[in-house]
Amino acid sequence: MMNWRVSFYSAELQEEILDLPAGFVARFLRYAEHMEVYGPDLGMPHTRAMGEGLFELRLKAAEGIARVFYCTLVGRRVVMLHQFIKKSEKTPPNELKIARNRMKEVKDEKHS
Repeated sequence: MMNWRVSFYSAELQEEILDLPAGFVARFLRYAEHMEVYGPDLGMPHTRAMGEGLFELRLKAAEGIARVFYCTLVGRRVVMLHQFIKKSEKTPPNELKIARNRMKEVKDEKHS
């Protein structure tokens, strides 16, 4: 039974994620399915809290490492906010900023 609903900040973002290399997409889809059943916190190494309600979905595949930031909204909703391919140890501040801005937007507007 599905208890949670996974959605995307925008159709563009959904496309960006589905256009990632195949290994990332396979993992993303599997984790998103798990989230719909078990909720947004899959635990390390799959998900990690980034503070202030922002979380990251950690995708590791033969192609490298990708991250998808997400947040949760009332009504058991998980909203994917932003994705990027990780090229360095640390998450670039710019990527975090995009995710935080989008999170603020979805929490303020409650847009679907």
